[in-house]
Amino acid sequence: MGDPRGFLKVERAKEKEAPAAERVGHYREFTVPATPEQVKAQAARCMDCGIPFCHKGCPLGNLIPEWNDLVYRGRMDDAARALEQTNNFPEVTGRICPAPCEGACVLNIDNNAVSIKTVEKAIAEHVVKQGYVPQIAKQKTSRRVAIVGSGPAGLAAAQQLARQGHAAVLFEKSDRVGGLLRYGIPDFKLEKHVLDTRMAQMAAEGVEFRTGVDVGVDVTADELLREYDAVVLAVGAREPRVLSVPGAELAGVYPAMTFLEQSNRRVAGDVIPASEAIVATGKHVIVIGGGDTGSDCVGTSIRQGAASVTQIELMPKPSLVRRPENPWPEWPQVLRTSSSQEEGCDRDWAVMTKELAGEGGVVKTLKAQRIEIAGGQIRPLEGAPVELPADLVLLAMGFVGPEKLKLIDDLGLTRDARGNIASDAAGATTVRGVFTAGDCNRGQSLVVWAIADGRRVAASVDAYLKQLDAGRTHAAE
Repeated sequence: MGDPRGFLKVERAKEKEAPAAERVGHYREFTVPATPEQVKAQAARCMDCGIPFCHKGCPLGNLIPEWNDLVYRGRMDDAARALEQTNNFPEVTGRICPAPCEGACVLNIDNNAVSIKTVEKAIAEHVVKQGYVPQIAKQKTSRRVAIVGSGPAGLAAAQQLARQGHAAVLFEKSDRVGGLLRYGIPDFKLEKHVLDTRMAQMAAEGVEFRTGVDVGVDVTADELLREYDAVVLAVGAREPRVLSVPGAELAGVYPAMTFLEQSNRRVAGDVIPASEAIVATGKHVIVIGGGDTGSDCVGTSIRQGAASVTQIELMPKPSLVRRPENPWPEWPQVLRTSSSQEEGCDRDWAVMTKELAGEGGVVKTLKAQRIEIAGGQIRPLEGAPVELPADLVLLAMGFVGPEKLKLIDDLGLTRDARGNIASDAAGATTVRGVFTAGDCNRGQSLVVWAIADGRRVAASVDAYLKQLDAGRTHAAE
């Protein structure tokens, strides 16, 4: 490495953020980019550890020590080439990935990891400033592949297949490309021009985008199998976990993604009819669920002018430090406070919702019970029940698998025990020529896993198509 003692000289530092009071007045990104000198200093902290455990944390297999060294030496173009070998969308992961690579960093034994995510974003932005160069296949094949779903798995698969020379046609049910990157993640975390710029590169590389197409309805399963040599299903896992308590049917109770998609559409300039609008303005908002989706609901509610925002979780409050049963290099199960939570949110843990009470069919109060979890069992605690004012309740309790799509049934695909589309290690389903990638196959997970799955399955599809060509050549002989 460029400076083997850099980690002893330079303190860990991440991108700074605009003050909360300032950033809640808009939906733009609010991080302050690190200067080239600051990025170089952070890259110098990569400690030549011999065995880079950051690779264990990152499912993409990013060449982290290599591009840290290149950044330290000022070779940003070479660093970009190293990063692009494994990651199709570093401009996205550099913004929204929770950085499991940092959790596995050797320096994180001392809770002082290299700021890998900051360096990654700096490399990605260096490429954006120069302008994406389309990587157009030198030779086109005669094969056509349909990719259904334009989230990170579908996008990665489509780009990789186009670069192999295949005709990649990407179908998206919504009116814009991006899946949850477009409509699930708020603009204050990921402005959508970031996606638009990358989509332009992909189009130049040969990816054909077909939006507003509900595959299985507008295009039947039979048509898909007849018109394409292979199919990749990357339809996500958007079936929300249901809150089964009295009052869950009241007006004012919504799945988190319904709320977030509306907000993102509004920010994009779409007009939401007043009769359908879900807004937090002036309301006491309860967010049930403590993950990233719940945090996004918090930040969005604050920007919409909520009277109060309270986030409750079923699980107990995490420890401030690693517990012995959660050793490095595992992802540290410790208390985290997101930027949205810092903006003004009450948080409570080990709270189980028992009832939603309302007036005139509209939710007004959330009633809950404090609990403890022991041996995997939930035990209510004695004492007064929890009652919170609730004009808007957002359910961010995770997802249970792919939506009940007609396409999955019409193709005759098998589901696993969790309801996900079953496949082998290569992503091949029980139907010949049909593959699956991302959350609909693995279950709800991180964007880095989705990109990795898209890349892996694209390689499997390419191998499958080459076998078809080899068989056709053999038959002709």
